[in-house]
Amino acid sequence: MPGTSWLPLDRRPPATVLPDFPWDKLLVAKQQAAAHPDGIVDLSVGTPVDPVCTPVRSALASAADAPGYPSVLGRGELRRAYINWLQRAHGVTGLEEHAVLPTIGSKELVASLPRQLGVRSGDSVVIPVLAYPTYEVGVLDAGATVVRSDMPWSSGIDRPAMVWINSPGNPSGIIWSVEDLSQLVAWARERGTVVVSDECYLDLGWDAQPISILHPEVSGGDHTGLLAVHSLSKRSNLAGYRAGFVSGDRGLVDGLLALRKHLGLMMPTPIQVAATAALQNDAHVLAQSSRYRDRRTKLWDAFSDNGFSIGDDHTSAGGLYLWATEHREAADTVSRLTERGILVAPGSFYGPSGARHVRIALTATDERVDAAVQRLAR
Repeated sequence: MPGTSWLPLDRRPPATVLPDFPWDKLLVAKQQAAAHPDGIVDLSVGTPVDPVCTPVRSALASAADAPGYPSVLGRGELRRAYINWLQRAHGVTGLEEHAVLPTIGSKELVASLPRQLGVRSGDSVVIPVLAYPTYEVGVLDAGATVVRSDMPWSSGIDRPAMVWINSPGNPSGIIWSVEDLSQLVAWARERGTVVVSDECYLDLGWDAQPISILHPEVSGGDHTGLLAVHSLSKRSNLAGYRAGFVSGDRGLVDGLLALRKHLGLMMPTPIQVAATAALQNDAHVLAQSSRYRDRRTKLWDAFSDNGFSIGDDHTSAGGLYLWATEHREAADTVSRLTERGILVAPGSFYGPSGARHVRIALTATDERVDAAVQRLAR
């Protein structure tokens, strides 16, 4: 059979050395936590557990008879619903309909975006000091060099090809200010650097209001060199639907569209219809945000009372996680909590500076959150 695995060794492309998949390292701890008499409380992964709202499920069912191929660009109704949502909920103006591209969730985009934008060996890409691991994977897959910095303008890299930012941040929950975002945009434009803002938690601000990089106060009403990434996974409990978006600079989006047509990266038609319904419905987002706020309060109080420090340096201000420390190695904290049947993610998954923190997800049912609170109290 033809294929890379059958090529002679000297004809195979060089293998990309990627880090191990982080959550594979938690399998033993997960088994140990699951042995608790009352079962596991899994706070390690930010996967939604609450129901998909009825209007979205109805829209999905209504579009089930979809025998033809969808377009990579996506339905006009979907792109207009996305633009209207960004303007209505987050004050973004001036976004063109053809500067919006639906994606198959956001992770596939994050993992492949550097390569899709033409980043290559010899280039540098800046990612946050504490970062969603897929940023690094995407840079390595493109053959480029990873630079970790929360202030790219002082990173020492003169002209990076690309900068990733994430606000509210995963895992830390930090929210970028208008002033810092504006400074980054000005610095990047002087160098021809593309700035990509992962805003998948944009609807989940707790102690501060997140702002999109496409907002006129940040961009000056000009989206040149800027891309924003959004997802319906968290705000609408649609992680299983795989519905995401990239938008901003029309030229960059046109280039992505041209490539993605060849790759066949298209959001299925029923998902497009369901995503349109989700973007047009604000009520379910407010209801879900309220659920997460309540769980956040319970978990914050319970872990704080158990000796954890949370919210230092403006962390945990938004998003779906508490960034917490006992001021000991993360592995020791994970082990201690595992004995109580509680599973969290070690901060080392997100970069070397997270070695003494853990990430606590708010994505557990109310019953499981209450169980964690009771176990910590004991």
